[in-house]
Amino acid sequence: MYLRHLELHDFRSWEHCELDLAPGVQLFVGRNGFGKTNILEAIGTIAHLGSHRVSHDAPLIRQGMQQARISATAVNHGRELTAHLLLKRQGANLAQINRTRLKSPRELLGVVQSVLFSPEDLALVRGEPEERRRYMDHVIAAKRPRLAGVKADYQHVLRQRNSLLKSAGAALRRGYGGDNAALLTLDTWDAQLAMLGAQLMLARIELIASLKPLVHDGYARIAPESRPASVEYRPSVDISQIDSIEYSTEVLEALILAELGAKRQREIERGMSLVGPHRDDLDVLLGNYPAKGFASHGETWSMALALRLAEFELLRAGGTEPILMLDDVFAELDAKRRQRLVEVTQEAEQVIISAAVGDDLPEGLDAHEVHRHYVNMQDQGEARVSVLDE
Repeated sequence: MYLRHLELHDFRSWEHCELDLAPGVQLFVGRNGFGKTNILEAIGTIAHLGSHRVSHDAPLIRQGMQQARISATAVNHGRELTAHLLLKRQGANLAQINRTRLKSPRELLGVVQSVLFSPEDLALVRGEPEERRRYMDHVIAAKRPRLAGVKADYQHVLRQRNSLLKSAGAALRRGYGGDNAALLTLDTWDAQLAMLGAQLMLARIELIASLKPLVHDGYARIAPESRPASVEYRPSVDISQIDSIEYSTEVLEALILAELGAKRQREIERGMSLVGPHRDDLDVLLGNYPAKGFASHGETWSMALALRLAEFELLRAGGTEPILMLDDVFAELDAKRRQRLVEVTQEAEQVIISAAVGDDLPEGLDAHEVHRHYVNMQDQGEARVSVLDE
């Protein structure tokens, strides 16, 4: 897969950006803060319907504007599709493919597939569980777009259930005990949370089973002298009692419901849901120890790269070669890790790289034709906008 054309309107620092692209290496060069990362972020946003830098869309819209638009034309095995995503400061986002308006932006998933390596990837190892859940879920959505809708429905149910738990907790503190209207409907929300949560958990179990050998091999490729790497899924319910061949949504749903029942009083007291995929984590291991807290800086970088390499290989195995994006990562890596990453670029149809200095790139990228784009800033009234100096 490769992008043939990209167009941005009022996205981050870009008032307007229009680019014709080609297979090979697309290199964006510019000083820090000039907007080159915003181009990669826009591609990632239309691929995954979310940014790798922020958890909501408002910061993606240029200051003072009410909406931003991303249009990307992708070529996959000779088939060309153009995805359009309209980000709105108020109201629901809109999407279309070619000239067809879609019912939901989630229908865009799969039109553009990309894997991004960025300095923020260190949070996959050092950060909070939310970062690792996001990693799992966006890989799942790239492979199985339907599950993005399941995740959205789960988040809706979770918000409603948390609201009920807070109401029930307030009633309990006022001395009404557990007999109130909030509790009467809690069983219904429990059933929906368990049903949707079981689908997400099963998808994560299957994903990590596929990723585990790829993470091991990817890490060994980057740091062959280090301890072996592994990942283990850690759900909020105990699945150790189940044989792996017996995993099913029905079994997981029953486990979630049982755990919800056991923890209901604690949940009411705390006013929040303590069971479900939103409480899961991914254990990232080096040898027998968690990488978080035990890994050196170089090992942490190697593990973050291994997770992205595994994502890249998994998507490739599905029949689509994802666009590979490298956001200022060469400056963060030593010579050995740089070279390992360059080897990966040889396997991608299109590589999009941002760098502060165009000449500060490792050897080996010349196996691809390199197309350079220079990013600058110019004043526009009281604001500054990104521009291309071709």
